Amino acid sequence: MPTDSPFVHPDPARPRPARIRRPLAAVSAFALLAPVLLAQPDARGAAALLALTAVLAAVAALLPWPAGRITLGAAAGAVAGASLLVDAVYPGPYRLPALWLPFEWLALLGLLFRAVRRLPDRSAGPVGGLVGLAAVLLPLRFALRTPQGGAAGPVVGVLLSLLPLLGVAGAALYLRVLDARRERAVARARREQRLEVARGLHDFVAHEITGIVLEAQAGQLPGQEPEETTALLRRLEEAGLRALDSMDEMVGALREPSGREVRDGKSDSSDGSDREGRAGGATTRRLGLADLPELVARFGTTGALRATVELAPGTAGRLSAEAEATAYAVVLEALTNIRRHAPQATEVTVRVAPGERGAVELAVTDDGGPARKPLLRRRPGAGGTGLAGLTARAAAHGGSLTAGPSTPAGWRVGCSLPGR
Repeated sequence: MPTDSPFVHPDPARPRPARIRRPLAAVSAFALLAPVLLAQPDARGAAALLALTAVLAAVAALLPWPAGRITLGAAAGAVAGASLLVDAVYPGPYRLPALWLPFEWLALLGLLFRAVRRLPDRSAGPVGGLVGLAAVLLPLRFALRTPQGGAAGPVVGVLLSLLPLLGVAGAALYLRVLDARRERAVARARREQRLEVARGLHDFVAHEITGIVLEAQAGQLPGQEPEETTALLRRLEEAGLRALDSMDEMVGALREPSGREVRDGKSDSSDGSDREGRAGGATTRRLGLADLPELVARFGTTGALRATVELAPGTAGRLSAEAEATAYAVVLEALTNIRRHAPQATEVTVRVAPGERGAVELAVTDDGGPARKPLLRRRPGAGGTGLAGLTARAAAHGGSLTAGPSTPAGWRVGCSLPGR
């Protein structure tokens, strides 16, 4: 797995591949060039050509790429082209290629493996095909020049070279698929983490900040009694502390390991309860239908607004933990929208009742009128995605969410979630 993954921490004690590959490439180059000195004087030119081709293949297969402006694709293409050119124009004795042929063939297989696994999609196929062609045709450098060899030798040589090549290319392609799957899993996990943080900010922090702003606006009205001012400041303090608690929980969720790992391209959780505990957002709190009375009571303390909740007996345990968190978020979003867009509302009712086939039906209604005039000043780029996101979350659980005028003087947000 790539070392830049957030789930993998590189071991500082492990030697870097570049520290091993460079000396190994130098030793291989020296070992392949040394036999040139032992060749007959009239064959040293041809021996040097064969040795240089083998050295280029070995160095390209061993060195880390890119090296400066030279990429792995450029190096592999140059080596394959040089090998095919030598196959066509080799001028020396027919026995001489047999000395360097095995080493060059193994180097070409290693280069093919790296090219198929590491190169970008647009160049992996062409470069890998060129390197594979050079490896398959390499035995012909010896077989076609053998006196009275016939056609059997070249055919056998190509077939013996083709079978290992297909195995190497298949293994590289398989590892390439695994790498791509891991990258997608890591990207998916990062996206889920960002969505959890955004959901927590929207569901909890924004709700409390909206209440603080409305309380501060109410405190600016003239004629405030000392007792009212004291109660107002107490509510502001409590809302601020709740917002800070939500932010602390989100920061803690980001700092602590979540138990997720990527195995075989799949993002798993070592503890299923961890995922359920975070279902309501990035925070670790478990909020559901049983928490609605407290939420509605706290909402009713702000302004001259009467808020009531009707929670039917037995509904608090009919949904899964994730579905209950979604139901709580729907009510929270509806109450936040009433604060922001229906300041003229005087009565809010939250109803939770059992539906058909074990489902749970919840509705948030107010008498603020269909004309939703916001009390808060509109901020650039603010809002507009809360109910849309909750609609998608409800649909993910097999439910539905609706919002619109209920009567000529009211507004209703309804949600239906199937039971577990």
